[in-house]
Amino acid sequence: MSISRRQFVQGIGAVAAVAGAGTLVGCNSDPAASGSAASGGSKLETIKARGKLNCGVKADVLGYGYLNTATGEYEGLEIDLCYQIAAAVLGVSYEEAKEQKLCEFTTVTPKTRGPLIDNDSLDIVCATYTITPERVEDWDFSDPYRVDHVGVMIMKDSGMTKLADLDGKLVGVSQGSTTKQAVTDAVAEQGVELTDSNFNEYPDYPSINSALESGNIDAFAMDRSTLNTYMNDQKELLEPEVEFGEQEYGVASKKGSDLSEVVNDTVNELLSNGWLDEEAETWNLL
Repeated sequence: MSISRRQFVQGIGAVAAVAGAGTLVGCNSDPAASGSAASGGSKLETIKARGKLNCGVKADVLGYGYLNTATGEYEGLEIDLCYQIAAAVLGVSYEEAKEQKLCEFTTVTPKTRGPLIDNDSLDIVCATYTITPERVEDWDFSDPYRVDHVGVMIMKDSGMTKLADLDGKLVGVSQGSTTKQAVTDAVAEQGVELTDSNFNEYPDYPSINSALESGNIDAFAMDRSTLNTYMNDQKELLEPEVEFGEQEYGVASKKGSDLSEVVNDTVNELLSNGWLDEEAETWNLL
């Protein structure tokens, strides 16, 4: 990968601006452009008529979904996975899907990703989206394409050495994520009770990272793949040998959509033929 974490942090302001614009572009009143079901409610036929797959992705997670401000392009395993799904839907090769840019990307947050599927602005969301029983009730998910765990990042000079040290501390988490409950459960196993007053929720990861570095919070809790984006010589994982809060990432699509089966078949094919393992190595996710 060509961009350093320092360049990432320096460029995140520009990312945020582009991300906001991208979300607005995704909301289109034209049924063909927005993805409103046509041809008897077939999502597949709507996508084929449009000629592009509308995808919700992250813009600030290196290796998964990242908007490279130097190139203006999204990159990462999840971006490539979107192109594989587009290829399957539109009947072209993966290479052709990438060359012809057959994916239209919109940056999503935990607050926006579900609603943008519901209103047909997006066909799929591939954005480190954890599969949970509650979410499966509202959206279709593919089988997991990656498994991660929650981690807690702290400043090295914090004096904390174990999860139980979060007692009385303030932890930053992302709005709408499953992280708060995962941390609460993990700390409870060490005999410590955390309440809502121990957590601050933020709209995006850079905000949590800034709060940690400025001392406004004591810890930044999120999936370890995300925390890796913000790791430097002044930070470390708290008790990294303790794995908790397993996060299974799936590709989400509209409940009952005929697109969902194609998405799941594509994910399983890429798991079985080793492509997803190769992608994990390419993007340094192992």
